[in-house]
Amino acid sequence: MRLSIGIAIERPWWKHYDPGVPRTLTYPAVPLQQFLSDTAARHPRSIATIFGAVVGHRLIEGSLTYAELDRLADRFAAGLQSLGVRKGDRLALLLPNCPQFVIGFYGALRAGAVVVPCNPLYTAPELRRQLADSEAETLVALSRLHAVARAARDGTSVRTVILTNIKEHFPPLLRLLFTLTRERREGHRATVDAAAGEHQFRELLRFGGALRPVDVRPEDTAVLQYTGGTTGVPKGAVLSHRALVANVLQTRAWNPTLVEGRERGVAVMPLFHVYGLTVLMGLSVATGSAMVLIPRFDLEHVLRAIQAHRPRSFAGAPRIYVAAASAPDLGRYDLRSVEVFASGSAPLPIEVQTRFEQQAGGGRVLDGYGLTEAAPVTHTTPRRGQRKLGSIGVPIPDVDAKIVDLLEGTRDLPIGETGELVVGGPNLMDGYYGRPDETALALRDGWLYTGDIARMDEDGYFYIVDRKKELIIVSGYNVYPREVEEALYAHPAVLEAAAIGVPHPERGEVVKAFVVLRPGFSATPDELRARCASSLARFKIPAEIEFRSDLPKSIVGKVLRRALADEERASRVARETAGRQR
Repeated sequence: MRLSIGIAIERPWWKHYDPGVPRTLTYPAVPLQQFLSDTAARHPRSIATIFGAVVGHRLIEGSLTYAELDRLADRFAAGLQSLGVRKGDRLALLLPNCPQFVIGFYGALRAGAVVVPCNPLYTAPELRRQLADSEAETLVALSRLHAVARAARDGTSVRTVILTNIKEHFPPLLRLLFTLTRERREGHRATVDAAAGEHQFRELLRFGGALRPVDVRPEDTAVLQYTGGTTGVPKGAVLSHRALVANVLQTRAWNPTLVEGRERGVAVMPLFHVYGLTVLMGLSVATGSAMVLIPRFDLEHVLRAIQAHRPRSFAGAPRIYVAAASAPDLGRYDLRSVEVFASGSAPLPIEVQTRFEQQAGGGRVLDGYGLTEAAPVTHTTPRRGQRKLGSIGVPIPDVDAKIVDLLEGTRDLPIGETGELVVGGPNLMDGYYGRPDETALALRDGWLYTGDIARMDEDGYFYIVDRKKELIIVSGYNVYPREVEEALYAHPAVLEAAAIGVPHPERGEVVKAFVVLRPGFSATPDELRARCASSLARFKIPAEIEFRSDLPKSIVGKVLRRALADEERASRVARETAGRQR
């Protein structure tokens, strides 16, 4: 059975779709892992994963075909079943971008498990909270994270830990070099404790038993994807197979010139983040494209991979473009194969977008938008059509979007007015796991309330103004942090900037900015305020400016304004306490 979904009323953004991009799609009633089975049948010899490292400015890499990936996912699924994993069980992945993540993800789905992707940078307490909240029974972790995994499982439902060494899918030469020079020094060697329910990943791949088929339906949960926690405690978004299949196909439809079995993509965006999971891994598997897996952001590795593998598209985040645009040797690398540099997960400053394009050799940088609760993509800029700087583009096929009033969210606002962005479509989550009250606030009458303040222009292009909860109110006037940050980015000395509201006895709040300067550049607070004054009203100009060496960020490079606000609040409390004690 295939499901068709369409928007009945004409939408202004449709006329800006590229030729060949449909307004609506037909969705097969299949589980997400069916894409791997189908691709392995159609393109068995196509490369699925490319994995390696830069050694002495040289790429050393190995690869798996789709036939090999399909076989390994089956073996892993059968191995999981031998350990007692059943349909609906939660399996957490604590892995960076590596072939084991892809094998583990699709193997878990084939065993009927629900995947819980986890950030490998988490501390034991952070990981424990996620394992406990998701009720995970199985944890697949990198061997280097053995101690974190052991500490985090205490007090949770985890009964099985499966460890894998990062080198297991390195090519032979790189594996030897890694064993001799880095394995022991970086703590990659781990001894499993069988009595404590610990196993080796590679042992499961050698399991000789046959996979017992599991009846997985489109409405079943595929992934508990935890939100970034930028506005509060991370919550598990319940993403069904249907929602993820829909978003993979919606993303696929946006590029009608994609050639199945032939494309290559550089996967530096984390696969445990919903952006990487769908836009990189999910789309690649569905189209037989090769994934060049990079386990952590290293600019040289990214640039060399683009030069070597010549992808036509690149999915990145603002921090990648910030780093690349500031790299003095960017011109050494041939990036001309890339037609589209996509940016997601956080707003891309216009200044960074412009500067990177000038240096990258012709590829267009296109901003987009999505959120964990929508699996994630809802908006993006046409690949070949009109681009409006500062815009996240237009809704993708079968996504509807509108702007509603900020107070109640019940009144649709006209073109040009600012309010909360709400979206609808087949890719929405089912809710937050174990949080019915928060689910009721986020999902209302088929719409997802994003918490983002936005506006729509007459062409159906949307513009994110800021987060609803990060709005700064100065003397009763609204100030959106992003507009302050854009003004600061316009100064040639500014590498990164973030703005928050801090208490003020008379005005309620004033703006405080945190700024990272470019290496070799200098600027004073007064110089930055003067630049802001050319584009901002007086009440929006930062009353305080603090220079820093870096800013707190999420794993995908989103600046954590909440973390800065928490630090500022703690600092002010400490100063007030010290003042009273004196």
